[in-house]
Amino acid sequence: MSPVLHILPVPAGAGVSAILPDLARMLTGEGPALLPVPAGDDLETSRLCTALAPGEPIDDEISLVVATSGSTGVPKGAQLTASALRASAAATHDRLGGPGTWLLTLPAHHIAGLQVLLRGLAAGTTPVVVDVTDGFDPAALPAAVAGMPGPRRYTSLVPTQLIKALDHPAAVAALAELDAVLLGGAATPAPLLARAVDAGITVVRTYGMSETCGGCVYDGVPLDGVRMRIDSDSRVLLGGPVLASGYRGRPEHPAFAEPGWFRTDDAGVVEDGVLRVLGRLDEAISTGGLTVVPQVVEAALVTHPDVAQVAVFGVEDPRLGQRVVAAVVPVAGAEPRLDDLREHLSGTLDSTAAPREVHLVDALPVRGPGKVDRRALSARFARPER
Repeated sequence: MSPVLHILPVPAGAGVSAILPDLARMLTGEGPALLPVPAGDDLETSRLCTALAPGEPIDDEISLVVATSGSTGVPKGAQLTASALRASAAATHDRLGGPGTWLLTLPAHHIAGLQVLLRGLAAGTTPVVVDVTDGFDPAALPAAVAGMPGPRRYTSLVPTQLIKALDHPAAVAALAELDAVLLGGAATPAPLLARAVDAGITVVRTYGMSETCGGCVYDGVPLDGVRMRIDSDSRVLLGGPVLASGYRGRPEHPAFAEPGWFRTDDAGVVEDGVLRVLGRLDEAISTGGLTVVPQVVEAALVTHPDVAQVAVFGVEDPRLGQRVVAAVVPVAGAEPRLDDLREHLSGTLDSTAAPREVHLVDALPVRGPGKVDRRALSARFARPER
């Protein structure tokens, strides 16, 4: 009888420990193929099940199907083998200095959170859990870190969590005790990285996705066995033992068209063997016949002293095709103005890349494990330029 895909409801908070035996069997290749879904979220569970067909046959080499984090359209399910997941865990520990105890601060039905649990299982340690059901509270970090046995201790955060933690002195001190804080899920602004390093936190920037068992390039350098190259259109391609076996139900998907490689949606450059991701190709803004990469503009804007966080996106424009718009979370007490921000960019970027509108917001919308939701911002601020 052919194996079928099984649903794995993933609880939040300390209840996540209930799924560790299932994940342990899966990691050895002994258990059934699993589809993680968020326990208690019937809407998201229904969306994932409709797209990824639990209960239907699956290749007996597949151990885990992880939904991509996109919030629009039909979810894709990256098919991961137990050997790929073990290779990812082993390469991560080799890069970081050895196996250790892991602290979970992310939803465990996404690849980043799942990998925290799987790395702990691979290391033979029990993960410590911070409950993020009601959002991430950095005040919980000191006690959680204190409860982590050594000798080596790690965690994984997204940039929005690190921003919150850096405003909490006790949380900063706790993170500084860890041997590594993996930071991924979204681009890391240079000022944020500098603040963390100055605070004594050992930050390791990670790049990867569900299709590569999560992060597979650390601080721009591939993990052992991982391959990367830049295609003619500046697209990043990744390969190696951590690669997914395609998408569930989509054997001809172009992202896996070249055997042994995954075509990402990101543009990048490799300089002296180090990858620098420029931004997502599908988020590029076409304005006045020119192309603007939002992340490049964000990296420049966030260096303005009045800007705490920023997201750049495009909205439809009858004259330009799209116009560049920025949503800014200001530094407390500051009110950055459009003219000031455009002037700030004038020394480093062409005027075409400078935003034509700036909107001050309390927080940036996110999707999945912590990616800025540019589609939501485009919809929110789509209106004729005045």
